[in-house]
Amino acid sequence: MNSRDLATQSPWQKLLGIELSPVRHRERLVSALGAFVGILVVFQLGREVLGGGPSPVMVLSMGSTAAMLFAVPHGALSQPWPIFGGHLVSGLVGIACLLYVPDALLAASLAVGLAVGAMHYLRCVHPPAGATALAAALGGESVRAMGFGFVVAPLMFNVVIMLVVAVAFNAPFPWRRYPVILARRPPCPAVETIAHEDFVFALSQLDSFIDVSEEDLLRIYGLATGRHGEVAARAVKAARTINPVAPP
Repeated sequence: MNSRDLATQSPWQKLLGIELSPVRHRERLVSALGAFVGILVVFQLGREVLGGGPSPVMVLSMGSTAAMLFAVPHGALSQPWPIFGGHLVSGLVGIACLLYVPDALLAASLAVGLAVGAMHYLRCVHPPAGATALAAALGGESVRAMGFGFVVAPLMFNVVIMLVVAVAFNAPFPWRRYPVILARRPPCPAVETIAHEDFVFALSQLDSFIDVSEEDLLRIYGLATGRHGEVAARAVKAARTINPVAPP
């Protein structure tokens, strides 16, 4: 997939939100392997530590967290605080709804809605945590008997292990080290710096959560303007080759 493919994206592809970013096969295979290793380690440790008690060994929302951690390790919603804080607050909300809201329909709906609102205000939006809130609210008698202990184990036990695996697994790959602040990337072309206040203003005008960090936005801006400068310089050079008297 090249830049021309991205530029000629059809209307139906835009409507459906089909991502056409040129990701290499290597990156896709590393992501798949990382998700495999993450779930394998979380499940195995959960079985060894929690297998003898009433607690489930793994919360099912770890599957979607693994997808985000290893497929989009530098996404704003995949960073440590969104994952840790998102699952923590969603687990607490879900258990509270299970214990204190007798109607299952209302408990499930309240759990997800309140969890999303809490994650927004605590700046820890993590989509898989919505499934955590739902799973807790509909956990049945076994989870009800555990009460808020469910949040400690298996939930946060799973989350901490998953984060440790993400750091360790991505460490050998400099371009995708986790969290994003540890990643080593090629330097961007020198461009005029955009002030942090300008980013804050621009994002406030969008009035929506954007899953990209300020650092990634700066990098994209630098790469795009650098390429634009190179293309313009080549065009000027070609014009002078054809017409030596062409104005600079």
